[in-house]
Amino acid sequence: MSMFGAVDLSSLAPRPTASPEPGASAAAQAPSSDQAGGIPAPLIVDIDAQTLGDIVAISSQVPVVIICHSPRSEAAAQAVTMLGRLAEEYAGRFELARLDVDAAPEAAQALGVQAIPACVALLAGQPVPLAQGAAGEEQTRALLDQLLQVAAANGVTGRLAPGASAEDDPEGPVETEVERQAREAIEKGDWASAEAVYDHAIANSPADADLKTARAQIRMLARMDGQDPAALLAAADAAPEDLDAALAGADAALAVGDAEDCLARALDAVARHGGDERETARLRLLELFEIIGASAPEVQVARRRLATILY
Repeated sequence: MSMFGAVDLSSLAPRPTASPEPGASAAAQAPSSDQAGGIPAPLIVDIDAQTLGDIVAISSQVPVVIICHSPRSEAAAQAVTMLGRLAEEYAGRFELARLDVDAAPEAAQALGVQAIPACVALLAGQPVPLAQGAAGEEQTRALLDQLLQVAAANGVTGRLAPGASAEDDPEGPVETEVERQAREAIEKGDWASAEAVYDHAIANSPADADLKTARAQIRMLARMDGQDPAALLAAADAAPEDLDAALAGADAALAVGDAEDCLARALDAVARHGGDERETARLRLLELFEIIGASAPEVQVARRRLATILY
């Protein structure tokens, strides 16, 4: 996990109305922590381009995790729900900010978001990439733990006040029946049943692109369940002619947030193989397109390259 060195959002933080005392730190100018109860800020908050600066200020005292979502994506709604549960569980060690990328595309652009769902953290005004694309709960917990370690190393060790969990929209995005059934299956580790839920829903609504995207994300999460992304990437690099290893490497690249490398690996698999193996690689690549998002620049470039390879 590393800081985005090229993007600094600290200039968005609200300016103090009075001149600070000489030598006052950025943390001293951010919302102060109540000695008895922690930082007086909500545990979960909805943000847009206008309120992005508010969480930048908070990020100098407590990490802020931004989940970038869209009403068009069921997988994003599931990520929002999961992170809401984790925010409650971590009890104020980070603030969860929900950003609707359709309503605030400029804010998503400022954060470098290229696919949804995406998680970006803020530490002292600096974005820290967590994940682009779907991520399971176990992986998300590991990312949060790493984030808190990075935060502590950078002196960001505050905690939100225990009672500061009130939200403008306390229920968050409404969970559909399909999402509920899939979530319950996933919580049991039953990926096949979760996929079957979406198979049934797609059979009833074959034109619903969001359902197909969610199914593709569940398939990827199932493939990544219990896997070490670093080990998969190393195995793919060691055996570039091995189709299974190459496709697993593409999944791993996306799991760690590198959509460009993911697509490059899948395209290379298509180019290296023929016959049934090429078709397997092509179909997997199309699923990855769905997960990353048709409008993502990487997908548009990859589609053109795929056409060149095939024709």
